[in-house]
Amino acid sequence: MIRRLFLFLGLNILIVACVSAILDIFQVKPYITNSGLNFEALAIFCFVWGMVGAIISLLLSKKIAKWMLRLKMIKESDQLAPMEQKLFDMIQNISTKAGLSIMPEVAIFKSRQCNAFATGSSKNSSLIAVSTELLDTLSEKELEAVIAHEMTHITNGDMVTMCLLQGVINAFVMFLARALSYALVFANRDNKRSSGSPFAYFMLTMLFEMIFLSLGSILIFYVSRKREFAADNGAAYLTSKEQMISALQTLDASSQITKKEYEKQKSFAAMMIRPAKPKSLSRLFATHPSIEERIQNLKQLEPHSWAFSN
Repeated sequence: MIRRLFLFLGLNILIVACVSAILDIFQVKPYITNSGLNFEALAIFCFVWGMVGAIISLLLSKKIAKWMLRLKMIKESDQLAPMEQKLFDMIQNISTKAGLSIMPEVAIFKSRQCNAFATGSSKNSSLIAVSTELLDTLSEKELEAVIAHEMTHITNGDMVTMCLLQGVINAFVMFLARALSYALVFANRDNKRSSGSPFAYFMLTMLFEMIFLSLGSILIFYVSRKREFAADNGAAYLTSKEQMISALQTLDASSQITKKEYEKQKSFAAMMIRPAKPKSLSRLFATHPSIEERIQNLKQLEPHSWAFSN
C-alpha cells in the first residue's frame, strides 16, 4: 500500500510539473475569462493534460512494473537456473521469429497465479514477465504460446495504441466536463462569471468527468479486448493454435487469484494474459474477452491467417 501511494504521488507530481512547464512554455491562456469560455485555450489545456499523463505512464511503464512487482530480471550474462535459461532462450527465439531487432527484457515475478504480461514504451524498449506459478504449471509448449501472445502485443505496438487512446479519451472527457459545467453554472443573460458559483462549477466538473470517463472506458475496454484476440492470433502464427488453445485451457483451470495477489497486480490487469481480477466484471468493462470466446476465435482461425497489425 505504501509503495502504491508513493508511486501515485510521485507520478502525479511529475505529471503536474511537466504539464505546468508545457503550458508555461507555450503561454496557454486561462480558458475561463471575464468575457466567457475560451474554447481554444480549453482544448489546448485538456489535450496537454490528457496526453502528458498517458505518455509519462507509458515511458515509465517498465520501471513501474519492475518496482511494483519486484521483478527478477533474467540476463544472459548472469548465472541462470535451468528454467530461467529455458525461458530466456524461448523469448529470444520467438522475438527473432517475430522480427524484432531488439529482444525484450526478460523477467520473473513471484505469484501464485498463472500470469504473464508485456510492457514498454516501444518495440525496441519492451519487457516480458512471467509469474513463477506460470513456469511451474504450463508445459513447455503452452509456455511458448503464452510468450508468443505477449510478443505479439509488442510487435503490434499495443502499449502505444492503448496509451494514445487513453490520452485522447482523457482529453475529450476533460473538455466536455468543463464546457458543460461552465454552461450550466456560469452561462446567463449578461454572461458574467460572477453570476455563478466556482464551487458548483468544480463539483459539476468532477461529476461529469466520472460519467464521461466511464463512457469512454467502454471504448477503451472494447479496443483492449480486440487486441487480445489479435495477440491470440499472433501466438497461433508464431507457434500453433493448438498450443494457444491448450495454454488458455490451462490458465482457465488454474487456481483463483487471492486478494493479496489482486492488490499487487490490479494496476497491470489490462496487460496480463489473464486479468488480475477476483471476479468477472460486466462484459462492457472487461479488459479481456472470456476464455471461451478466445478459444472459439482460435478454433475459427484459418490456417496461416494472421497479421501483427489487426
